[in-house]
Amino acid sequence: EVVSEESEEESNGVNLMEFSDEILLHILSYVPCTDLVLNVRRTCRKLATLCLDKSLTHTVLLQKDYKVNKDKVKQLMRDIGKEIYQLNMAGCYWLPSSTIDHVTRCKNLVKLNLSGCHVTSLRLSKMLSTLQHLRSLAIDVNPGFDASQLSSECKATLSRVLELKQTLYTPSYGVVPCCTSLEKLLLYFEILDRSREGFMLSGQLMVGESNVPHYQNLRIFYARLAPGYVNQEVVRLYLAVLSDRTPENLHAFLISAPGSFAETGATKNLLDSMARNVRLDALQLPKAWINGSGLLQHLKFNNPFYFSFSRCTLSGGHLIQRVINGGKDLKSLTSLNLSGCVHCLAPESLFRKAEDDIDSSILESLVVSCCNLRHLNLSAAHHHSSESIGNHLCQLLSRLKHLLSLALPVCSITDVAASVEKPPTAPNLVPQTFGRKVRIGIQTYPRNLADQANQKIESSVFWALMGSLRFLETLEIIGSSFSSAMPRNEPAIRNSLPPCVRAQSVGDSEVAAISQLTYLQSLTLAQLPNILTGSGLVNIGLQCQHLRTLSLANLGMMGKVVYMSALMDMLKHCKCLRDLRLEQPYFCAGAQFFQALSHCSSLQRLCIVSRSGTLQSDAVMSFMANCLEVIMCHMFMGESLTVCKNLQQSIVRSFQAERPALNVVIFPLLHEDLTEVIRDVPMRHLDEITLFKSRVAEEPPNLWW
Repeated sequence: EVVSEESEEESNGVNLMEFSDEILLHILSYVPCTDLVLNVRRTCRKLATLCLDKSLTHTVLLQKDYKVNKDKVKQLMRDIGKEIYQLNMAGCYWLPSSTIDHVTRCKNLVKLNLSGCHVTSLRLSKMLSTLQHLRSLAIDVNPGFDASQLSSECKATLSRVLELKQTLYTPSYGVVPCCTSLEKLLLYFEILDRSREGFMLSGQLMVGESNVPHYQNLRIFYARLAPGYVNQEVVRLYLAVLSDRTPENLHAFLISAPGSFAETGATKNLLDSMARNVRLDALQLPKAWINGSGLLQHLKFNNPFYFSFSRCTLSGGHLIQRVINGGKDLKSLTSLNLSGCVHCLAPESLFRKAEDDIDSSILESLVVSCCNLRHLNLSAAHHHSSESIGNHLCQLLSRLKHLLSLALPVCSITDVAASVEKPPTAPNLVPQTFGRKVRIGIQTYPRNLADQANQKIESSVFWALMGSLRFLETLEIIGSSFSSAMPRNEPAIRNSLPPCVRAQSVGDSEVAAISQLTYLQSLTLAQLPNILTGSGLVNIGLQCQHLRTLSLANLGMMGKVVYMSALMDMLKHCKCLRDLRLEQPYFCAGAQFFQALSHCSSLQRLCIVSRSGTLQSDAVMSFMANCLEVIMCHMFMGESLTVCKNLQQSIVRSFQAERPALNVVIFPLLHEDLTEVIRDVPMRHLDEITLFKSRVAEEPPNLWW
């Protein structure tokens, strides 16, 4: 019997509907919930049933669904509102506040995240009055918030809430006084010192509020402060209640504060009480509270999973004796932040210079004791290894096989021999043979010079480290003296500090070593002065196919973008790239660059920071038209204010209707009004990409769902 080719193809074809329900549900779990409910389930009866399965409707995540709009949310809540138990709308800044009204259909909600959504006191009251099962809540507290407008039903719901995440943009207790059963409290202080009208703000505005927080059941307290004295004033009022009576069940106490945050009598009493009454599993304190005190010696720990001593003058001796207790088994510790701790790998810091070699025995004790570390941050310091064989920082870190994220200073990854080795002079490169003339003016190199270089690269300690950390997902290599030209709440920085001398030995070959990280998802490279061509970037683009976030800053010589050609070649291979941040003086954002960037079909957010940089408006418009997923375009360049405004308006007019989440900021980097422009950027973009910072071990893992 002869079977036609067409029928044979049909018989060999795979019908998706023939898969088991379990496999189909797993496949459908990767589809955004709005698409499942509003589109996929309308295709056939089987999918109509599967798309409404509890495993798919129990948790609805809208925080990264940039295509969702008010109508889709309304229809979604109408169709499956009663089936939703967890709803995450964090960072949905583009949705009108009236969208929140539809959340009232989700009567069975247990967890709700509205961070980044504008919610008034009255709307919050109306919504929470209907959510009697709510136990976890995340909201913003904006200017104009009035707790007296909350109804008794709303307060009853809040009294049952166990977890609260509150972002403050104005001095207020928010809803904290109503949450009498709190076990987890996360506070983000984003209050500016001046209002838009130029008036000075004060945290003392809170003193008149009659209610105070209830912390008796608190297990986790976390506070992150943006720069500014008002944030410090307000957090002290939150802490004042804690100092009166420390919760007995407190096991995580974390305060992240930039700059100087002085200790007061109340905070000292709080810490003394904690030392007497609680055993902690996670700790982070402002540097002024730790420096010069014996606090760490008195605090008791149970099974710690997170420590952050960022910017503290913690010596290696104190680290070993007081934190890991002389080499005590700390297998429970999974996240450690030592960024800016310039003396943490040296025995004593009294007579030591920051550039002196580290004591490898301290790092070895740390690695042995904390063998299950998954997140380690050693950035913003000079961690120079000595010439001792087998004791290089990279060799010791290679023992941490469970690492998922790692941040290192550039100068720490260089081979010691390479950093002190002088480059060969021309006469040494000329073959010394008889009877053969050598042309003057042209250097003759050995044929196997390239092979020797490759062997040297692959035998380097950093190459070996990258080879041993096969499952690393996040890597940051940042110059120890690097500072972004775009700081928070301050004018742009015009001059940068020179890189460390040892960083001069780190170049294209070290960048190429990163290409061994097959599962790499996020990469940050900053202040690598010896980048000559950027050839290592191409290797990364080819090999790291899971790369989603890329941040490059100040690579190569500062007066010239030497890696542009390699970067464009790299971008052609980055099909999964979603976030790209470039910070480089004299960067030319022209047609060739944007044409290469257009190959990144998944790109959603772009940020370029360039002092004296230029851009081509037509190229930007063409790029935005080709890359349909881009919803954030931030460019801070050297162009005039007129050029920037015209381009920004053109992008908004052309694409805002099709992309409701579109956020465009194009502004001169050195303009005096830059800080005013920055304050209007949605916090999600500002915190995740626009502002440069080290993000490894910045917070405890799984701090919020």
